[in-house]
Amino acid sequence: MRISFDVDDTLVLYDVEVPRENHAPWWWRWRYHEPLRHGTKALMQALLERNCELWIYTTSYRQPRYLRGWFKSFGIRLTDVINQDRHDLVVKKSQFPGYVPSKYPPAFGIDLHVDDSEGVAMEGAEHGFRVVVVSPSDAEWATRVLAAVDEMLTEASTKGTK
Repeated sequence: MRISFDVDDTLVLYDVEVPRENHAPWWWRWRYHEPLRHGTKALMQALLERNCELWIYTTSYRQPRYLRGWFKSFGIRLTDVINQDRHDLVVKKSQFPGYVPSKYPPAFGIDLHVDDSEGVAMEGAEHGFRVVVVSPSDAEWATRVLAAVDEMLTEASTKGTK
């Protein structure tokens, strides 16, 4: 199963009131200084234990190499990264007359997308892809993501046995 995560206000939280992960190791802090949301590392480890692929899908222009290195500094290996440049290359206006969704995970074979935006959830409902919305203040966000993944894995195994 492929799971993608938005970055800003989903995995990176700038609000000082919200708990965050420890920083990257000191020798990488000059390069990776963004505040990673508390629980990200444990959630991603739990997803890897479920044989999930971890993707980043962001509307930012952060370079994939930067994002891979940053997550690797926390011990998390990303399968792939979609930034705004790659989204624009793959998701064409011709596919969506009138309105191109800000994110379109099916174009990359992604099964579930995690985002803070209700707008992305509305796009998911309209275009047929699954989204778990997590607000920056949601302390139980990781539990909700795992529950959605477990539900999808159960559905997949049930379909496979019928």
